[in-house]
Amino acid sequence: MDEPRLNGKRIAALVDNGFEQVELTDPKKALERAGAHVDIVSPHSGKVQGWQHTKWGDAFPVDRPIAQARSDDYDGLLLPGGVMNPDKLRMNAQAVEFVRGFVDAGKPIAAICHGPWTLIEAGAVRGKRMTSWPSLRTDLKNAGASWVDEMVVVDNGLVTSRKPEDIPAFSEKAIEEFAEGRHRQQPVAATTSRA
Repeated sequence: MDEPRLNGKRIAALVDNGFEQVELTDPKKALERAGAHVDIVSPHSGKVQGWQHTKWGDAFPVDRPIAQARSDDYDGLLLPGGVMNPDKLRMNAQAVEFVRGFVDAGKPIAAICHGPWTLIEAGAVRGKRMTSWPSLRTDLKNAGASWVDEMVVVDNGLVTSRKPEDIPAFSEKAIEEFAEGRHRQQPVAATTSRA
């Protein structure tokens, strides 16, 4: 039997209350089966509450509050969706800085559904080919991404998918990118100021 591809890798799963539960639990299980250690990182300590389609889901223990988390401690980042979760995270300066640490270091990031909202806030999507829940298409295009309607998209270490039905393909590609490790950073196009 082959050695799990992610042995020794530490992955941060960044969530706030209202994350789509299956978008955390299923990729987390897949990453752990591949040998990774996955920490739930959150602005909250204690527990964080999932969302299951139309109602509150289960509570999950937080492994590390965001105030104590450093991107340097991890090899990759998982960003589950749900509408409430990334909307809260993108308004949280510590969460945005945590995400930016992965971006700046060229570490792989896997974001599904509404998860890319936090990437927009972190300035991480310009020039990237991505997918997401359809309602984020205009937000991503306005932030400089090239949006496509595909099950899973990989662009230089960034893995994105649209919805829970895409999770098997999303998890497979996330494992591949996390196994590869850091990716060469592509220069971000300079923005011009308008008078």
